[in-house]
Amino acid sequence: MLSNYLLEELVTFARCGTLAQTAAALHVTQPTVTRGMQKLETELGVQLFLRQPNRLSLTPTGELAAREAAHVIQVQQQAVQRIQNFDRSQRQLPIASTLPGALIVLDALADQLPATAHWANHALTTDPVAALTTHAAVLVFTNAPLHAPTIVSQRVGTERLAVNLNQFMSQANQPSITFAQLKDLSFVVLDDIGPWRAVIQQHIPNAKFFYQEERDALAAITQFSDFPYFSTNITPLDPTPTEPDDNRRRLPITDAAAQMPVYANYLRPDAHRVQPVIDQVTAIWPQ
Repeated sequence: MLSNYLLEELVTFARCGTLAQTAAALHVTQPTVTRGMQKLETELGVQLFLRQPNRLSLTPTGELAAREAAHVIQVQQQAVQRIQNFDRSQRQLPIASTLPGALIVLDALADQLPATAHWANHALTTDPVAALTTHAAVLVFTNAPLHAPTIVSQRVGTERLAVNLNQFMSQANQPSITFAQLKDLSFVVLDDIGPWRAVIQQHIPNAKFFYQEERDALAAITQFSDFPYFSTNITPLDPTPTEPDDNRRRLPITDAAAQMPVYANYLRPDAHRVQPVIDQVTAIWPQ
């Protein structure tokens, strides 16, 4: 079996192009790299390098070997990460969500969930299927069921979008509203809203959105301006609300796109561990 350090030397040489730069990148001496290159050729039984005066380069076989070595290193690193994630998942209950709303629900349930349960304070931006299959998460909340043979998806509720308008706006004098009726308006919006960002940008004609990274900044702007802002049926559960106590009217948006289904996803063998959490989330989820 080839040693990892030999594969790393080969990959580094293919990237750097010279022995001196390879040695510097690996923090070793140039003779160490030279011996490693010779040993790798011996172990493989092929010629990897063209040796010319004051110049060393890869043969076509060497170029292939470097690509294969890079792949082997990546696979090994991914395997190590999966093993470490799996070990951690046996002792803890890591949860993730592509939806900020589900994180708000989890925060509201924090004192009632198992002590081993934990989650980030921001929405997942990587592949949720990969998060489960690599054991980075045991439970993932998404706005669509995940399709994989080993994954089970359960619907836990619906997040419903609403808009908060100044009470003196003409659109505010009605019990509900549509995206089309919000055309041409400017909104202040929290930056981390997950898939809701695509929904509002796609469905509100000619709207302008002023995204705020900080919740405190959003709260200040909404308090001292008349900009409309969005909320959902989950917002009342937020322990750190951004909504001011103002005179705006909250109007539910009736378009189908403003009703986002939420699913809990997990690997089949983890069903007994996550079902109590799913049941608690479903029970508290606002209608």
